Amino acid sequence: MQVSVENVGKLERKLTVKIPADRLENRVSERLAEMGRTVRLKGFRPGKVPSNVIKQRFGAQVRGEVLSDLIGSSLGEAFEQEKLRPVAQPSVDTTGEAEDGHISYTATFEIMPELPEVDVSSIELEKPTAEVTDADVDSMIETLRLQRRSFDPVERASEAGDFVMFDYDAQADDYRFPEEGQERAGSVIGGGTLFEALDEALTGHKAGESFTKDIAFPEDFGNAQLAGKTATVNLSIAKVQAPNLPEIDDAFAKAFGIADGTVETLRKEVRANLDRELKAALAGRLKNQVAEKLAEMHDDIDVPKVMIDGEASGMVRSQLPEGQEPTADMLAAAEPMARKRVIAALLLGEIARREEIKVDHKRVAETLSAIASTYEEPERVVELYSGDPQLMQGLHNRVLEDQVAAWVAENAKTTEKELSFDEVMKPQRG
Repeated sequence: MQVSVENVGKLERKLTVKIPADRLENRVSERLAEMGRTVRLKGFRPGKVPSNVIKQRFGAQVRGEVLSDLIGSSLGEAFEQEKLRPVAQPSVDTTGEAEDGHISYTATFEIMPELPEVDVSSIELEKPTAEVTDADVDSMIETLRLQRRSFDPVERASEAGDFVMFDYDAQADDYRFPEEGQERAGSVIGGGTLFEALDEALTGHKAGESFTKDIAFPEDFGNAQLAGKTATVNLSIAKVQAPNLPEIDDAFAKAFGIADGTVETLRKEVRANLDRELKAALAGRLKNQVAEKLAEMHDDIDVPKVMIDGEASGMVRSQLPEGQEPTADMLAAAEPMARKRVIAALLLGEIARREEIKVDHKRVAETLSAIASTYEEPERVVELYSGDPQLMQGLHNRVLEDQVAAWVAENAKTTEKELSFDEVMKPQRG
């Protein structure tokens, strides 16, 4: 096998590989011979299909498969021989035809950049700390009560916390929504589903009342024709229902799967879940801070374009509805942040390699448990991750980066900043 390498950019390489043609042809012949012993074709007894028929029917397919296998295996050998570390699957080009006794192909790819030694001792960090208090547990149990509330019809005027069903139409300049009639909607006043001005308009009215209000719609309202405008809105209250919250008793505890059905055990379970969630959030905030500092310190690193493109695409797609493709402008706008994230990830990985930091499998299990606890059926989430190598690899990478960030914090100029549970969690949840 002959190998030559050409630099076609700072990180882009073009690898030319030549394989003896007989290496390909011998393997094709072997594969066709194997097929001749097992293949079944109409009109022939098993194992008695003539070789020329096998070659005619399957020769092109087998040759393509063998060529693909040879390219894959020889590429690995060539990377090792030339000490190259590609960052993504190479783009391979070949005619597949023999010339001067060789089959040649070219592989174009980007390599990992040379990364500097990172002196973390000069980095200044503010490490957040927090703990779960009894008040935090009380607040979460109140949230659980709200999730289990029912609503009963009332004849009084609506107030905060009530569910209101209403019909409406809105007129802004020459635009009317809907074009004809009214649209029906429903929401809990103050529940955050609607915007504040509409909540205020719906407050203080009984079922059966109709009225008109001028309402200022927020800039980020879903209907672009109403967003940022003041519209004349006709409202008709169809129903007002008051919340009915369950008592915090043994029946309430059992509804959340508490085996002994006691409120005390429920509180312990809630605290354990909050502790896991808080631990993950604190690690995430510290990692984000470390990543930002590392990217700032080494913003001149050459970064593979394929990695930036991939990160930018992931960032944009996570903000789009499922099935919607990002535009070129969206991807271009995301590139600067994507570049910073790639630099940080490369440096975190390099620190892990140089300091021989290995992933803590106990911490992986704890992190997965924290992720699963936010879903109604945690065991299914654990099964999903356990059965998906790609998800598990992502989880391992996340935990390893958390560990590296903790190592950086231990070796940097780090001061602690005490926060409340809500101060840590609310930005994460938002």
